[in-house]
Amino acid sequence: MCEANLGIRFAAGGESELEEVVLAYGEKLLRYATSMLKSHHDAEDVVQRVFHTAYQKRQTFDGQNLSAWLYKITYRYCLDQLRKRKILFFADLGNVRDEAVDPFADVSAGDDLLDALGQLTAKERALLFGRIMDGHSYEELAGIHGRSPAALRKQYERTKKKLAGHLMAQEMQRKELKSERGTEQV
Repeated sequence: MCEANLGIRFAAGGESELEEVVLAYGEKLLRYATSMLKSHHDAEDVVQRVFHTAYQKRQTFDGQNLSAWLYKITYRYCLDQLRKRKILFFADLGNVRDEAVDPFADVSAGDDLLDALGQLTAKERALLFGRIMDGHSYEELAGIHGRSPAALRKQYERTKKKLAGHLMAQEMQRKELKSERGTEQV
């Protein structure tokens, strides 16, 4: 099924088209939201809101680039969710606990990579995830993130270097621990 055709049908359609859109994009948006929020439960809530909003606003959608439109809504809702968490945390209205969910389960990423990804901001993780896991072009990402493709290219390069730095620091710590253990056993 052609995405453009689905987008046009969704804009003018009803519940059966919504069902097609959920089947086509549900898992992708859930992985994307989980990578940003680091909470599968919160990501499920966000994706549900995304589909609800998309369905309610389908008449305002021009039918073009359904994927970018859905990712943009998801991105904005994820940022809203992160802001709410921050407000709750600083207002001390209870414990806001993130579930440790692996958004990259199908990639068999190691603990070091997951720890390093956790040290990036949500926007940085979203950019990496969109570029690497979903294979979006910088032009598509520009539509999602509301920034120019050139700015996103630069941010992507900086984020890759930052991630590599975190991974190298973890490797150095592991070597130091191994070295310390080796000298203790002698």
